[in-house]
Amino acid sequence: MATAAAHQTARTQAYDGQADAQAGAGDTAPYERAFDAAVAADERVEPRDWMPDAYRATLVRQIAQHAHSEIIGMQPEANWITRAPSLRRKAILMAKVQDEAGHGLYLYSAAETLGTGRDELLDKLHTGRQKYSSIFNYPTLTWADVGAIGWLVDGAAITNQVPLCRCSYGPYARAMVRICKEESFHQRQGYELLLALSRGTPEQHAMAQDAVDRWWWPSLMMFGPPDEESAHSAQSMAWKIKRHSNDELRQRFVDICVPQAESLGLTLPDPDLRWNEERGHHDFGPIDWTEFWDVLKGNGPCNEQRISQRRRAHDEGAWVREAASAYAAKHSASGAKRGGEQA
Repeated sequence: MATAAAHQTARTQAYDGQADAQAGAGDTAPYERAFDAAVAADERVEPRDWMPDAYRATLVRQIAQHAHSEIIGMQPEANWITRAPSLRRKAILMAKVQDEAGHGLYLYSAAETLGTGRDELLDKLHTGRQKYSSIFNYPTLTWADVGAIGWLVDGAAITNQVPLCRCSYGPYARAMVRICKEESFHQRQGYELLLALSRGTPEQHAMAQDAVDRWWWPSLMMFGPPDEESAHSAQSMAWKIKRHSNDELRQRFVDICVPQAESLGLTLPDPDLRWNEERGHHDFGPIDWTEFWDVLKGNGPCNEQRISQRRRAHDEGAWVREAASAYAAKHSASGAKRGGEQA
């Protein structure tokens, strides 16, 4: 415990002004050693702790992309709220979309603890300087797509995000605990929706199968490019921001989905998919990474639609943000006045 306390003291001193002169002279070595020791010991890095600029930048990039994905990800499913086949299904979908908005807010708040304002993050999203998950640039063509998104997209998200609950950066890790709990409900809801369709009429079964056919490969792309082509994965793992590589998580997801697809009575659209006894995992076919990079560059089916709608919603909500700010300022001034009178 004494070692942990020493790490904490060294990392925090920078924010107490004790390291400013040393840092200005380029002497950050003691703080780097304390940071590295803390990460190696699986201690949490907190906002007031000293951290390398590259670590902070990596966190801002990853958390921002995650937050943007939650907000943009509301669009494909919100498209079906008014067309849900029953009041029960509508209520479930509305609750899910509301959850996604909440996830975005948790994550923007976590990014703000790193000294980056929410307005700056949103501006970078709207101008294309920050990305969101490529999966949300695909259209939701039928009601079954809502189920496929829940089962596959949210299932991939859970596989990727549960290890983030042990992320080395405290605010991000704590935000992920609640997000993963809610995402697990979303995955179960999607699975249950597909199960109902699969066991329904032949037309409903075909609709479910068609949705799975279209969403399977983009879901595998959600984990990012192969490890040898990933620009950030190795360093993020060294800092314990990530705990597993892209390919490890992708393999885990495939192994989870195969028995679930069998239970659903649906077929995963991969003729190369088979169990490998020697590896203890399922082999699967090659992913079309050309499509992944093309969508990421803005050439997907719905890229322009998604970002245009996000910009429009932001502009139309300006009066709400202004009113909220005015309300907060008024009550802050009123509270200060009452405090002065009581003094």
